Amino acid sequence: MYLYHYGIKELPFTLTPNTSYFFGLPSHKEALAVLITALKTGEGFIKVTGEVGTGKTLICRKLLNELPGDFVTAYIPNPFLSPAELRRSVANELNVALTDHSDQQEFTHRIQQALIHIHQQNKGVVLIIDEAQALPMESIEALRLMTNLETESRKLLQVVLFGQPELDEKLALPELRQLKQRITFSYNLRLMDADQVYQYVRHRMAVAGYKGQELFSKKCCERLFKASKGTPRIVNVLCHKALMLAYGEGKHQVSLEHVNLAINDTEAAFLPSKHLRLIFIIVGLILLALTATFVYESWLL
Repeated sequence: MYLYHYGIKELPFTLTPNTSYFFGLPSHKEALAVLITALKTGEGFIKVTGEVGTGKTLICRKLLNELPGDFVTAYIPNPFLSPAELRRSVANELNVALTDHSDQQEFTHRIQQALIHIHQQNKGVVLIIDEAQALPMESIEALRLMTNLETESRKLLQVVLFGQPELDEKLALPELRQLKQRITFSYNLRLMDADQVYQYVRHRMAVAGYKGQELFSKKCCERLFKASKGTPRIVNVLCHKALMLAYGEGKHQVSLEHVNLAINDTEAAFLPSKHLRLIFIIVGLILLALTATFVYESWLL
């Protein structure tokens, strides 16, 4: 595509979470610090929430990579599972063999044996669930029952939930109050500000191998910020499109026009001028209608 044109080794603004591009936004660093501290202190449930595209999955993968060796991890990326499917997924992640017709009792027995064995090796077990807002109600209850396994001093299974704000709404339901009370640490991801967008774009270009003059000016990044409201995923989409547009014109610098065209081509982006034009058109039509009505009524008189 445009790799040779810009002298880069790979696409810098893909949507696939890649820990090598982890920028370390203050919000992301704080979330990781909260997670690692909570896990080291043996807390049962930990929750991280954030809007769509704020980097939850990236932090999730970063956590998996950075957890110390005294943790055994189980990762479930797609949790839209029945209680039986959830139990089987957890068992598979922990290399626990279940029979074809395993029930709750057999699962509990086998999982408990595995967790005790791991605990005897002075290790902890962390179950990480991404997109946790998709967990069915019955499966959330099954998850809560799993965390009843504990010694006198600590939980045998710790759970980290990553989810959209809908997760908070679900946990606020009266029937889930028992699980909500067990969440001892939680963190809500914040969006980027304008300067962070600028630094974020520069960082990703540098990681991709770019070494030339500044491709995205501060003005371009300010426009990116306004259009994305600081959401990393939308910034990635807009930057990729803007780079393609500049490449198509043989340019080696992205202009405001390129950014505006990318914004107009992206449904998730917000361009104030685009909406203002629509408002002006509507207001103009209303004024035209009122004028026509006034002229018509004056003619009748």
